[in-house]
Amino acid sequence: MSTHYRGGAAERRALDVYTRLMRSGKSVGTRLARQLREQGLTETQFGCLEMLFHLGPLHPQEITEKHFMTGGNTTFVVTTLEKEGLVERKPDPNDGRATLVRLTAKGRRLVAELLPGHVAAIVREFAILSAAEQEELGRLCRIVGTRERPPAR
Repeated sequence: MSTHYRGGAAERRALDVYTRLMRSGKSVGTRLARQLREQGLTETQFGCLEMLFHLGPLHPQEITEKHFMTGGNTTFVVTTLEKEGLVERKPDPNDGRATLVRLTAKGRRLVAELLPGHVAAIVREFAILSAAEQEELGRLCRIVGTRERPPAR
């Protein structure tokens, strides 16, 4: 185990796996972010654009929840993307008090252009694992993320 913590075996094991999970996620994210930066976008900006591309117009609160951002960060990201002409804010036709964020034609074209390369980069990142290993990693991450074991098969 790589942790220097002097607690019990269960504590050291949990700390070690936590450290490996966080480091690997950061490492993969850093490599993918580099490619997006070359296109003038941050990971968060691209994530927001991609979400709108696939899900359609969303309330800012939905973007916050789905992208694991704070409300303030969502406002900053949406404002930045709006200044670039990639998204627009429009009143929600079903609720006059609410606003929807939607892609502009320019934003839709940009995502359509960048998404295949981004997906290819993600595929390359995980190609080091077999298909079965990728599925197992996904299954384990889901269990840890939800803190619920799926029913036995």
